[in-house]
Amino acid sequence: MHGGAEAGLENVDIWVATLVVLLCVLLSAFFSASETALTAASHAHMHALEKEGDHRAALVNRLLRQRNRMIAALLLGSTLVNIGGSAFTTSVLVYLTGESGAVYATIIMTALLLVFAEVLPKTVAINHPDRLSLRVARVISVFVAVFGPLLFAVEAFVRGVLKLVGVEIGHGRTLLSPYDELKSAVDIMHEEGTVERNWRDMFGGVLDLQVLHVADVMIHRTKMRTIDADLPPEQIVREVLASPFTRMPLWRDRPDNFIGVIHSKDLLRALDAAKADFSQLDIDDIALEPWFVPESTTLEDQLEAFLKRKTHFALVVDEYGEVMGLVTLEDILEEIVGDIRDEHDLAMQGVRQQPDGSVLVDGAVPLRDLNRVMEWSLPDEEATTIAGLVIHEAAAIPEAGQVFNFHGFRFEVLRKMRNRITVLKVTPTEAQEPG
Repeated sequence: MHGGAEAGLENVDIWVATLVVLLCVLLSAFFSASETALTAASHAHMHALEKEGDHRAALVNRLLRQRNRMIAALLLGSTLVNIGGSAFTTSVLVYLTGESGAVYATIIMTALLLVFAEVLPKTVAINHPDRLSLRVARVISVFVAVFGPLLFAVEAFVRGVLKLVGVEIGHGRTLLSPYDELKSAVDIMHEEGTVERNWRDMFGGVLDLQVLHVADVMIHRTKMRTIDADLPPEQIVREVLASPFTRMPLWRDRPDNFIGVIHSKDLLRALDAAKADFSQLDIDDIALEPWFVPESTTLEDQLEAFLKRKTHFALVVDEYGEVMGLVTLEDILEEIVGDIRDEHDLAMQGVRQQPDGSVLVDGAVPLRDLNRVMEWSLPDEEATTIAGLVIHEAAAIPEAGQVFNFHGFRFEVLRKMRNRITVLKVTPTEAQEPG
């Protein structure tokens, strides 16, 4: 056997074979690093570079658009050089040491390929994916083009085999929607320290405009400041001036019969035109026509409607036409930039931190506002307010003194008025990571 190996390698230079083995290891490292870098490359960064005229970025984007074929090409190259390197190593070691050379070849090639063709190049590539992708793009593009027909045949064969076992390529490929992917990406960048919390919240707020509805951000009718249109004009003026809001709904006959919206500036202009004679004021002439919008309208659509109508105020109605509350342009903008306050606004009420780490919360405090203020992550899909969350989780209207534990918090109902929870004591029972 040893003599046969000698006869097979009598015209082969051992050193050349050794160099071939090293070349195979280097090529294997190249294919491994290229695969890792190209699959981890930032699509957004490459798209931006391509728009700036970077031809290498255009090649990377082209490769990413045919990801399956690119990966097949890289696996083909890696397989060829790995098999070639192992074959040469086995031949050399069998020639030098006899039959035991096959065992030595297996051990040596496993160590070489694991360290120098897998772990080391992939570690470098995962830390510098964009830079390395740009450097290898031309070579990989040529490789994919040269072996295109063979790869096409392999891809067709793989699809056929998968179809036989009931797996359809492309079905369920994207597990997350673009909305979820973008939010997750921003959350990851925030955790890594590359995006500050306020920017993460703002970006998330922009994305949430298409999934939130006006019912999620409206001022509920129980908290609306309204004016009886039949009050004397002098009293109406006093109420408007005492209000922190510039627009107030007007009702007549009954509190849910809204007939208009009065703007403080329009009222003052009319009062100035009447030479401060209250008897000359006609509130119906000053009031603007009320605008009613369905509570199911998304914030994205409502924002667009506000911009088109050049107005900032709308009354929200349910499917039966009953007024449920009001929404303003400021309410929508606050979903993006957080709480907006000026010198006339009332300070946010309803959240009071206690020395023992608990928080007293009014039942009507919106969950989204509470999460932002306290950096919590209470779910807001099934309820809008903190009281609504407790009622939803308890599947009943709790009594004062009842205690519930869910979502890593302890909720104690402190006060209740009729069927409304007015005050809750919320205590984190698990370590809450800052948002």
